[in-house]
Parts: sequence; structure tokens; C-alpha cells
Amino acid sequence: MPEGWSLAGKVALITSDGRGWTPHLASALAEAGADVAVAGAAGSDMPQATAAVEGQGRRALAIEADLTRRGDVASAVDRACDGLGGLDILVNNARVEFGKPFVDVTEGEWDAVMGFNVRSMFLCCQEAGRRMLDLGGGRIVNIGSGLGQRGLWNSVAACASQGAIRQITAALALEWSRTHIRVNGIGAGWVDAEEPAEGSEKELLVRYIPSRRRGHPRDLCGLLVYLASDACDFVTGQTVYVDGGVMAHG
Repeated sequence: MPEGWSLAGKVALITSDGRGWTPHLASALAEAGADVAVAGAAGSDMPQATAAVEGQGRRALAIEADLTRRGDVASAVDRACDGLGGLDILVNNARVEFGKPFVDVTEGEWDAVMGFNVRSMFLCCQEAGRRMLDLGGGRIVNIGSGLGQRGLWNSVAACASQGAIRQITAALALEWSRTHIRVNGIGAGWVDAEEPAEGSEKELLVRYIPSRRRGHPRDLCGLLVYLASDACDFVTGQTVYVDGGVMAHG
């Protein structure tokens, strides 16, 4: 492990959803030495994530929470701090996908997408940030996507939420730049937790990706560990795209 990348003695809180990414990301944090609390809904991939952390020999804590409710988020942060002894790293990983022609999107659907993708990140950054400010520093990593910078057909709500995530990352990094809190983002491309099927390289979508394959959550892990580590002290406000070259299309 490169010097400064070790997360030994650190405590991380990661949010979970149903995409299957959380076990890989949580496992990477644990492999680097962190104890990990996982917060999310009962039907999320939280059990698999905590099992992955324990499989790396680190302490894990599962916290059932509605990430769109202030009380649940505040309680999750408190439980992570009390149960694992502090809070050094926040990974906002939970996200909902949504696609629909714009004129057919209901107000309820808009609010649900913005609520889960943006409100949850706002609450988590605010509640975890209070602790980090008291503790004298920390690392926040917001997992977003390339839709924060480019558009996509039938995805206005999703793109709007990702644009907000990108701006939260940049603006919050500036606001907290003198507090030893570093805020960065990972702009994930088309990532699938399932291993690619035989012949998948012939799919139209895959042919659009310069690297000629979909990503896997493990493609995000090295960058995640770096952004969560002490080595990241001079990097803040950045969203780094891990997408097989899609953003380079121009």
C-alpha cells in the first residue's frame, strides 16, 4: 500500500442501496484498515456489506435508517461514532436510478429522485460534517455519475440530481477547505455489480464505451481508498470520473 493510503485506525460510514456496490466499496475500506458502519434501508445491500467488512477482519456496524429523514441520519452518525469510536470518513454511496420522458415525470417522482439522491447527501454531509468539524478533520467522498456533467435522453430528473451532487462536492469543499475536511467525488460510469456475460462486448452500450466494457464496483475501490486517506490532503472539490473513457468523448 502506498505511503499515506492506510486507513488503519480510521472509522468510516458508508450509505447503502440496492445496486450491490456497497459490499465492494466497504470491503475496500476495511482492507485498507478502516472499521466500517453501513447505513441504509432494510432491503438494501447492507448485510452483504457488513459481512464483507468482517471478512477483512475489521469491525462492522449495520444501521437501519431512512436516509431522507434528519432524525435517522443524525442517529446513524451518533451510532457510528459511539459504536466504532469516532468518524473519519463518510462515503455517500446510496443512489436511485430513474428514467422517464420529461413530460411524463410526476411531481412525486421528481421529489423522490431528488430526495433520495440529493436530500440524503445533504443530510449525511451536514450531520457527519458536524462531527468532523468537532474532531478537527475528515474525508467525504460522494459517489455520483457522469450525468452530473452531461445530459441523457429521458433522464432529466436523474441528471438534475447528479448535477446537484457535483456542485455540493465543489462548494462544500471550498467552505470546509481550511478545516482539514476534504470533500471529493467519484463520477462512476456504467457500472454493474454482476460479472459481464459472454458476448457483452457486442452490446450497443458497451461499444459506445471506449474501454469496451461496463465497469465493476471494484474499479472504484482504489480511488475511493485514496480519497479517504491522509494522502489526499491536497485534493479537494474534485469529481474524478471512472467511466472507461466516456467523458473523453467530448
